[in-house]
Amino acid sequence: TGRANERFTSSELIRAHARFKGKDGDHFRLEVGAREVLAREVVLDTGTRSAVPPIENLHEQDFINSENWLDRPQLPDRLVVVGGGYIGLEMGQFYRRLGSEVTIVQHGAQIAGHEDRDVADALQQLLEDERIGFRIGAKATRVRKLAAGLALTLDTDAGCEELEASDLFVAVGRQPNTDEQGLETIGLAPDDEGIIDVDSRLRTEVAGVWAVGDIRGGAMFTHTSWDDYRIVASQVLGDGSRTLDRVVPYAIFTEPQLGRVGMTEDEARRAGRNIRVGRFDMAGNGKARELGETRGFIKVVVDADSCKLLGTAVLAEDAAELVQLYVILMNVDAPYTVIENAVLIHPTLAEAAQSVFLTL
Repeated sequence: TGRANERFTSSELIRAHARFKGKDGDHFRLEVGAREVLAREVVLDTGTRSAVPPIENLHEQDFINSENWLDRPQLPDRLVVVGGGYIGLEMGQFYRRLGSEVTIVQHGAQIAGHEDRDVADALQQLLEDERIGFRIGAKATRVRKLAAGLALTLDTDAGCEELEASDLFVAVGRQPNTDEQGLETIGLAPDDEGIIDVDSRLRTEVAGVWAVGDIRGGAMFTHTSWDDYRIVASQVLGDGSRTLDRVVPYAIFTEPQLGRVGMTEDEARRAGRNIRVGRFDMAGNGKARELGETRGFIKVVVDADSCKLLGTAVLAEDAAELVQLYVILMNVDAPYTVIENAVLIHPTLAEAAQSVFLTL
């Protein structure tokens, strides 16, 4: 950060907690450490912290989360992970491969809740093949200390059960850091989840204040936060053309990875779209066989009328790389035949991203 700051001689980096103290004319007053700073315009990017679910006695338990796991000197013997989203799945596999016994508890009906059921089930099966246990449709309600470890109470359709473990990892999402910034002094009110409402140009309801990154709601990813700054720069320094109207991919960095962009099949059907669905198993790709990683598949959803790609899921080796092909296709609003008819290098995994269109 310091080296990057050297490029901008008119900027000043202050390492301190900042808090609004109201307005002074057309300036915002901010308390920044021991200083008072006046600003005509402010960009809020205070990030998030690990959310803490309402599990009885949880605050009495020394639990692990995405912020403190590197501080742990010892590997858990038996680990329970609460949360079957990106963090829970990635960290669950990480600890399992280091030798921990791992059970993932998911309150919802499936892991990776945004995905189609067939994609989520396939990912779960791959993790189960590594002897990761799952409790699906189970709500963690209480935790109590044992002489050695802990016991987590789960509420399921079949009743209550206790799951004993040596350690607990909590991965149930992120909580916006908007509760200690004095936003009320300028008339800015986050919603009940701590999210600050913005328009397509990232402007808040208070003129001169923008909100970027995780606190503005929507997709909470590093790459979307980076693009938020392009949007703000477009509004403040450019022609204002760049907005939140964008194609946003994401990936779950398990092994194999899961890459996603656009609508799921379920979303497309609920939206009343006339669709065609294709699926290609990675076992049919020469490069995947050469690498010895043939698990997974690519699934595409296309509009049957326009031939435009609506969305895709890639469960495969280097899925986070492969899905980028579809991101570019959707950004230029081109038909899927652009990839279908392209000449791609052989042997590569990218050929699978093309082969899937032959299954439509």
